[in-house]
Parts: sequence; structure tokens; C-alpha cells
Amino acid sequence: MTQLAADDRTTAVTVAITRRVQPGNDEQMLAWINAGTALAERFPGFLGTGWVRPRGDSDEWHMLYRFDDEDALRAWEDSEQRKWWLRSGVGMVEDRVTHRRVGIEGWFDPPSSETTTVAAPKVPPRWKQATMIWLAFFPLSLVVNVVFAPVLAGWSLPVRVLATTLFMTPLMTYFVLPAMSRLLHRWLTR
Repeated sequence: MTQLAADDRTTAVTVAITRRVQPGNDEQMLAWINAGTALAERFPGFLGTGWVRPRGDSDEWHMLYRFDDEDALRAWEDSEQRKWWLRSGVGMVEDRVTHRRVGIEGWFDPPSSETTTVAAPKVPPRWKQATMIWLAFFPLSLVVNVVFAPVLAGWSLPVRVLATTLFMTPLMTYFVLPAMSRLLHRWLTR
């Protein structure tokens, strides 16, 4: 049996963060967590992430993320992607406490309080999602086409479609669909 050299042993780093979330932002928080995870997954050395809440109605979220060494962690923490992601949570998320642990013990600390994993929200059936998107897209498309028709009249069809979709996509993503999701929340989750 060969003993591992000091450099060959795991030096994985776990970061545990307690974050406070503004009340009523649970769905946005889940989306924010998923976005951060999707960005971190692209970085070499990313080993995983997780989160728990003491209760389903708690405003505190306990999050963990893990990288295989300090250099990999530093690359993620100093990255423009992470800085952008953190800025996107300003006003919704407040960092409270951060701990770093090296080695496997970071995942296996004994629990200090009763915690439960909050299940991911129930995803609405695809037909309801499609209906909500159409209810948002159709009127927005009409308005954009009416308002911009004089400007776009002489443009070829592919360029008109490109221009209108470039304009409408951020509107749909950041304003219209979140508003429609809130408006139709009961129907979507029924």
C-alpha cells in the first residue's frame, strides 16, 4: 500500500455561507442559486453545492459550495462571472456568515440545529408554461410590431425579426414573464 504524498492528498475547500433573503423572494432565490450553480459548474475544480433552510418560512439560507483546492476556489471567487452573479442578488440577498473548511470535514460537520431540505418548487405542467408564455408574448409582440413598424418597414424580414427579438427577449425575461408568473402563480401551481 502506497502512502499519499502531502501534495496528493485532498485539499478540497468547502465554503459555508449563511445568507438572509428578503421575505417573499423564495422563487427568485431558487433561480439565483441555480444561476450561480450553473456558472460555478463551468469552473475547473468545482465539486458541488447545496443549501438548506432551518424552516420552510425562514429568511436564512445556509449554502455550501466546494472546490478541489484553494486555487480553483480563488479562480471562481475572483471571476467576473461570480461578481456579476453576486451583483444580481443585491437587494434580495445579504451575506451574514462565511466559513471556509479544508478537507472532507466541511461536508460532514454535525448539525447544530434542526434543518430540513426544502423541496424544489413544483414545476407547472408544460401546457401551463406554454400558455403563460403565449399570454405574455402575443400582446408584447403586437405592441412592439405596431410601435416599431414605421422604423422597420424598409428592413428585410430576417433583420426585422432579429431586431424585434433582440428587443423583446430581455423584456420577456426580466419583466414580463416574472410579472406573469406572479400574477398566474396560483393557477400555475394548482
